[in-house]
Amino acid sequence: MGAIPTQRETVSRASGAPAHAGGHPQTCATLTGSSLAPGAARDLVRVAFAEWTALELPGARELAGRLAEDAILVVSELVTNAVVHAGTDVDLLCRLEAAPEPDACAVVVEVTDHHPSRTPRDGGPDTPHETPEYGRGLRLVAALADAWGVTYRRGAKTVWARLPARPAADDGNAGEPWAATAPVPAPAPAFAEALALGPRPAVHDRDWLGRGALSFLAEASDLLAGQLDEDLVAALTGQLVVPRLADWCAVWLEDELGSRAGWDDGPGARLTRVWHVSENHVEELRRALEKDPPRPPDGPDSGPAAHPWPGTALGPHGAALACRLVAGGRPLGTLVIGRSGLLRFPDEVTGLVEDLGRRVALAIGAARQYARQATISAVLQRGLLPGAVAEIPGLRSALVHEPREQGGPSGDFYDLFPVGDGRWCFAVGDVQGKGPEAAVVIGLARPWLRLLAREGYGVADVLDRLNQLLLDDATEAADAAARAFVGPAGPGDGPQTRFLSLLYGELVPFAGGVRCTLASAGHPLPLLLGPDGSVSTAAHPQTLLGVVEDATYVSETLDLWPGDTLLCVTDGVTERRSGSRQFDDGDGLALALSACAGLDAEMIAERIRRLVHEFGGRPPEDDLALLVLQAE
Repeated sequence: MGAIPTQRETVSRASGAPAHAGGHPQTCATLTGSSLAPGAARDLVRVAFAEWTALELPGARELAGRLAEDAILVVSELVTNAVVHAGTDVDLLCRLEAAPEPDACAVVVEVTDHHPSRTPRDGGPDTPHETPEYGRGLRLVAALADAWGVTYRRGAKTVWARLPARPAADDGNAGEPWAATAPVPAPAPAFAEALALGPRPAVHDRDWLGRGALSFLAEASDLLAGQLDEDLVAALTGQLVVPRLADWCAVWLEDELGSRAGWDDGPGARLTRVWHVSENHVEELRRALEKDPPRPPDGPDSGPAAHPWPGTALGPHGAALACRLVAGGRPLGTLVIGRSGLLRFPDEVTGLVEDLGRRVALAIGAARQYARQATISAVLQRGLLPGAVAEIPGLRSALVHEPREQGGPSGDFYDLFPVGDGRWCFAVGDVQGKGPEAAVVIGLARPWLRLLAREGYGVADVLDRLNQLLLDDATEAADAAARAFVGPAGPGDGPQTRFLSLLYGELVPFAGGVRCTLASAGHPLPLLLGPDGSVSTAAHPQTLLGVVEDATYVSETLDLWPGDTLLCVTDGVTERRSGSRQFDDGDGLALALSACAGLDAEMIAERIRRLVHEFGGRPPEDDLALLVLQAE
């Protein structure tokens, strides 16, 4: 989620903090404490500067130059610092002030988090495996601001900085050259455009290392933050590093068990990605690196360390650096870079690689966390649905089940199972709520259905008992289990009734057809399609399960003859939206089903699914399930 601008009154500040002056243009926003916050903050400042420039205020011409660059860099680093180290939502304020000099201005930036007990990280020495994920924040502020400080209030902490307009720095090429003099191919156009970084820095462009490198890190953070696959993060890292910082790079990744147990770049590490400015060298370089994987340094230094140069693949002269990838105190792998023609990398490049490595580690850690959650959700989802659908003599069936969150637990469920004595039962249901809470109720309701059906209870009796079970102690148990899964209870949390809409039926094949007894408890009514294209409802509406104490349900019976089709859906189908319209407005579902006359069960299910998806311009916002039963 991005920034949500919220205008608010000025708060009082402690002595020494910059004071507000009435009438000065300002922009403010509350940013969610996620990896998207730094990018949203930069966008907010860019838009504000463009608007202020258009106002032609005194000194506004400075807003299109280096002052804008300084402000965006400071905002990016301070917001990143707050998100990573405080872990709360962040309040951002950016204000334009007049400077003492004629036609001059300054920008005041304030970044507030709500974890005042955690001081801002200043990039000081760190212990192994506790490297701060971002290391330039306050050093950058001190270098660019003419005044800055930290203000503590009850429940909040604000880091503020005043950035004056300053003349462009001398672009002389002081210092020793560090890059090879031979030209190197520019990165792929798509990445150059995405990162807005331009070509590789000049031979000895110290200004790029001091300023453009910070923009490189900020934009690289945005590119890596949205990736949910660790191998893709490794691939993007290679394209970020080569050729801007090095001729080649390689990424080793630890497996999950190795990273949890500690550092072990042996059998537990795999060489995930190798990148070289010349693709002709990639395979040879890979073979050389696999023979000599990186090892962690023996001392407490957590920064990049020299790595043996793979001379057998690239020639005798060059320098290589190995940077550990550590996030949350856990080593995740190693980033190794190299450049030919160097004795060693200069300190500026080493520091830049270290900062990039921290961002890469965070992205890999986030991707692994997502993968773990996706795996848990997929396992949970598989446990909530039948492993196989029963085959019924004289009846064909087809199913569609699409959770809104791919791989996540769905609030919709289905079942089709034998109960003995030549009987089969089916169910299509929808639990109130989503995610773990819904999953807990499904995990209780579906086994109850099977148990009651196999004990010989009829359709109406099954719904009566299931309704009572949902209103009994099992509801509180389900609610408590769900709250334990998602986190601590909040204000107003307590035992809550879990509503369940359910279409439940029993199928008994006979000579020439299938007898169907069914009941709908607060569920979209099933539709019966005849061979001639006629469509009618096959049940009457009744109360949701889990709402009314001692509710009594009734069932209805119909015979399915060859060519008859019964369509059962959840409200993800009927209430699919396109603007203010719903899919079932004007009997839309019945009309769609009528056009399916003559199709088999699988084709009907696929056509209805496709029509539901095509109805709206965006992906469905609800879980979707449908069951088609067709007499043969």
